[in-house]
Amino acid sequence: MRLTFYFILPVLATVCRGYTLKNSVSWMVSASDVVGDADLSEEVAPALLVNGGGLWKQAYPSQNVLRDSSMESPEEQMEAEVDSTTVQRRSRLFSYKREKNAKAGGGNGPPPHQETARTARYIVHSSDWGCLATISTQDKIKGVPFGNIFSVSDGPVDNSTGVIYFYMTPKDITVVDLKENPFASITFSEAEGPFCRQMVYDPEDPRCARLTLTGKMVEVAPEELAFAKEAMFSRHPEMAKWPAGHKWFFMKLELIQVWLQDWLGGTQLIPLEEYFKALPF
Repeated sequence: MRLTFYFILPVLATVCRGYTLKNSVSWMVSASDVVGDADLSEEVAPALLVNGGGLWKQAYPSQNVLRDSSMESPEEQMEAEVDSTTVQRRSRLFSYKREKNAKAGGGNGPPPHQETARTARYIVHSSDWGCLATISTQDKIKGVPFGNIFSVSDGPVDNSTGVIYFYMTPKDITVVDLKENPFASITFSEAEGPFCRQMVYDPEDPRCARLTLTGKMVEVAPEELAFAKEAMFSRHPEMAKWPAGHKWFFMKLELIQVWLQDWLGGTQLIPLEEYFKALPF
């Protein structure tokens, strides 16, 4: 038994010499989580470290944590310097090409983070739901912010408007709040879609964009009802079968402010004119 142990130990040491911890902040993503048609362009490829075990993505610039350079050969040290340089590129790291499908925003993933207005429009159009915050009228929390989930649409898949539509019922406590105070905010997260999961971004990571739109909730005017109905029912077809006894009606958010957190270095307030001019595709 002892002889077997001493025989195996040198073999394990030889095998392990080929592996070095590059970064203490790395995660493994299984091959099934990676879109098959991944973008491996010059900008993208350096961020991918591919081996038989899957795909590893370095989320932060390499600091050679737990790495003893004195024990490495000159060739290994040079390789480490190249790795450290490539992962520090200030791009969106990499995007995945996606096959076009029925979901809004399908195609080539999110815009570059520098294009803030376009990013905001992309998130709005690709989101099927958001959290709407109102000032509560409930007895125990009167005057306190209250959040509620709602299905939304800013238009059919091929027609983004940037205007957020809702299908509401007077029975909902949020509608009761809005009758008292019509001002509200709705928040979206890029974590709803596949991008942040593929990039292994936590929903609170600033590179996983989040968007909050603030404005006044109003009932859709008669001349706009046909479009509001198409916008909601084309994206949420089951709504057309909801019980008529709930007296459903359409509302929209008249924007006052567009707030975006996307990438490192702070948040952005996007002028409404830029927001509505931008195209999400």
